[in-house]
Amino acid sequence: MTASKICMTKSKKPSTKSIKEKYTRPTWDDYFMEVADAVSKRATCDRGRSGCVIAKDKQILATGYVGSPIGFPHCDEAGHDLRRAFNEDGTVSNHCVRTVHAEQNAICQAAKRGVAIDGATVYCRMTPCRICAMLLINSGIKRIYAERKYHTGSESEKMFRKAGIKLEYKFKEIVKYKNQKG
Repeated sequence: MTASKICMTKSKKPSTKSIKEKYTRPTWDDYFMEVADAVSKRATCDRGRSGCVIAKDKQILATGYVGSPIGFPHCDEAGHDLRRAFNEDGTVSNHCVRTVHAEQNAICQAAKRGVAIDGATVYCRMTPCRICAMLLINSGIKRIYAERKYHTGSESEKMFRKAGIKLEYKFKEIVKYKNQKG
């Protein structure tokens, strides 16, 4: 069938509405964030179903999602392994330690496959945590594009500034988890 036959109305005239709708390609940042969102669907911890994409020169180098180490039980199967975390602002929160973060898994995937990520951009759901920040700095990452701010991400933000890594947010909202305090 031709496009004109598909768009025919009762009067047999082509529908101008569907023909005139303009497709807008996503920006590269939006494209890679959409891929990170798709990757996050494999995550196995519902407190932060997160995905990560590492890209350079408009190409995906590695991906990662939140999940337990290979062969270990997942939060979705065994429940969370919550530990109290003492935050820099003096508050105490619960943190699940069963899983490896999406950024860490993406770095591991690149290392296992022999893919250099020096000079690349990381696309992730929220500000990387302090440990992820240190790994990203030492991996040579030059830019981080996060969807939202992490509730305890200010230390990571300072570290990225000091390391000369550009950190950008798609949205300015702060991510908080259910039952975060406690």
